[in-house]
Amino acid sequence: MPAKPVTVALVGNPNAGKSTLFNALSGLRQHVGNYPGVTVEMKKGSFTVGDTRFDLIDLPGTYSLAARSPDEMVAVDLLLGRRPEEPPPDVIVSIVDASNLDRHLYLTTQVMELGVPVVLAVNMIDVAAGQGVTIDAAKLAAETGLTVVPVQANKGTGLDKLREAVRAAATGGHAPTAPKLPDALEAEAKSVLAGLNGEVPAFLARRLLLDIGGSTEQWFTAKYGEAVRQRVTDARVRLAAAGCAVPAAEAKARYAYIRAVTAKAVTKPAERPKALTDRIDRVLTHRLWGTLAFFAVMFVMFWSIFSLAEPLMDLIEGGFKSVGKAVEDGMAPGPLRSLVVDGIIAGVGGVLVFLPQILILFAFIAVLEDCGYMARAAFLMDRLMSRCGMSGKSFIPLLSSVACAVPGVMATRVIENRRDRLATILVAPLMSCSARLPVYTLMIALFLPTERYSAFARAGVLFAMYLLGFVVAPLVALVLRKTLLRGERSLFVMELPAYKRPSVRNVLRRVYDAGWAFVRRAGTVILASMVLVWAALYFPYTDAEGQSYETRVAEHTEKGEKAEAAKVKAEWKRESYLGRVGRALEPAFAPLGWDWRIGVATLASFPAREVIVGTLGILYEVDDAEEDADSLTKAVRDDWDADPVRGKYAVPVALSVMVFFALCMQCASTLAVIRRETRSWAWPAFTFAYMTALAYVGALVTFQVGKLLIG
Repeated sequence: MPAKPVTVALVGNPNAGKSTLFNALSGLRQHVGNYPGVTVEMKKGSFTVGDTRFDLIDLPGTYSLAARSPDEMVAVDLLLGRRPEEPPPDVIVSIVDASNLDRHLYLTTQVMELGVPVVLAVNMIDVAAGQGVTIDAAKLAAETGLTVVPVQANKGTGLDKLREAVRAAATGGHAPTAPKLPDALEAEAKSVLAGLNGEVPAFLARRLLLDIGGSTEQWFTAKYGEAVRQRVTDARVRLAAAGCAVPAAEAKARYAYIRAVTAKAVTKPAERPKALTDRIDRVLTHRLWGTLAFFAVMFVMFWSIFSLAEPLMDLIEGGFKSVGKAVEDGMAPGPLRSLVVDGIIAGVGGVLVFLPQILILFAFIAVLEDCGYMARAAFLMDRLMSRCGMSGKSFIPLLSSVACAVPGVMATRVIENRRDRLATILVAPLMSCSARLPVYTLMIALFLPTERYSAFARAGVLFAMYLLGFVVAPLVALVLRKTLLRGERSLFVMELPAYKRPSVRNVLRRVYDAGWAFVRRAGTVILASMVLVWAALYFPYTDAEGQSYETRVAEHTEKGEKAEAAKVKAEWKRESYLGRVGRALEPAFAPLGWDWRIGVATLASFPAREVIVGTLGILYEVDDAEEDADSLTKAVRDDWDADPVRGKYAVPVALSVMVFFALCMQCASTLAVIRRETRSWAWPAFTFAYMTALAYVGALVTFQVGKLLIG
């Protein structure tokens, strides 16, 4: 019978390399765990040593176990074994940055109080060596009583020793002796614990006393009543009178212990050597040069999206056309063939063709995060964020939303202030995500064709659309913080991580996860939407005289009357159920410069933005394998050229569509995650309403101003 799995919890400060270590230990054997009633997601994985399986739980990065939010309280509960979904950890691995050991050991000293064997993984030993810092692991182990393992997670150095240390701690390890806190503080903690009849762990009783106004105090008050809060307040007053005020007393005691430990185990140069990274930071965090560098990085990213993805996009498009032609030749005419060829293959293929661009986008985001640049960008943008009532911590969720709003919204969990967090959640969908790329690419191709404009010109327009989100999101956040979310501004504290070479494995995994999520989405939500759109455009398939449109098209085609066949197809689409709805709503679309085709394609794309491309593909009948690679662009351009409005004002119309999609909420997944994060349907409804109204007004102004400029 196999032995029971050993549960291992990974804890560490943000930027300690915890996620890199987790990925290195677990490899592909990992998944995300959701816990009912909370918004926390824990990454979980596993590895084996001999016949023993070790289940890893990657807790959110934190500087302290002083829980300041309900999510952090869940992490503390997991460490204490108070979550029914997970067994209590048998071993805790505390990951620290070797180059910032003094600061990172603070969390470790708190973990040492939990009564569980602790293994100290000293990560980034290469960075420490580059700064002239040497760490004697044996002396550090002797001083702390912990098993100490130097590792370099991004290179895989020391992982075997770490696994063996975890195995030894699980089989014969013991809980370390925690640093001693002041006697007066310990006495008051015991008094608090006695007042609770010993129903909670001693660690939580200390945290209740130390963490003023935190989630621990709120949790105890909700469970035991206001009498607990008053008893703790009285204890704090007595401690202050005795010269042991909290929370300063805890920090003084822990840092005194850390200084004594590192004095014997760590050797540092008398003066910190000036490294190349310091000179780089002087540029990247400079108000002017750093801003210019940020825009340059973003522009290179968008240029790469166009220039590097084009060959692969052509290959994918050609493949889908070949498949569609083969299926069309092998099936008899009728609704089933039309569904498969026009609805499924053409519709979904028209979306999947943009997969290379999305992979490039996610690769850039992954590299920027992994090398340490994201934190610099957040630091740089703090001034702007603070003027809009948020903090620099809001910037990383917003920048993450450039890839996808769902993880961007979830990334707001690092923001302690509730109003800042909610404001960031409500504006994160305004950032142009990867789902908008197909729309932007199509519209840019319409008025900036490749035969006349360079990739730099097209990248400039794409950059402008993404910049729109960076401009509008803070402005909307400012309005929200002045109205619905009024309150005090929070302080911004962020550690700038050391620069490091991006892990190829981490980047490839991020790209793979993003690509697979996009393909899975194309095979579910987008496929279902395409089938519904096809049905609404296919039926009724007979004209007023009862003759089949498909038969009429075939007859004209056999006679070589392509123009007549095209007229019949156009009549068919106009008279379809979706065509009738579109023509009925055309007066609402007209001020935006749209015809009924653009209108119905936009309506169809509300579950998922990418649907517009497939819908337009069905509307414009671009399933002919003999068409060139830019068949949809050519079909739309030919149609617009024949139209008196879109022919003359093609650029304002295209920009109007792009602005609408840049500002509109058209993603059911994002609304669902906003509901989960805010635990209310009111905020998703509000987000949908204000973004739709903002998108309409933005598109209206764009077209009308463009129309006036053209004359």
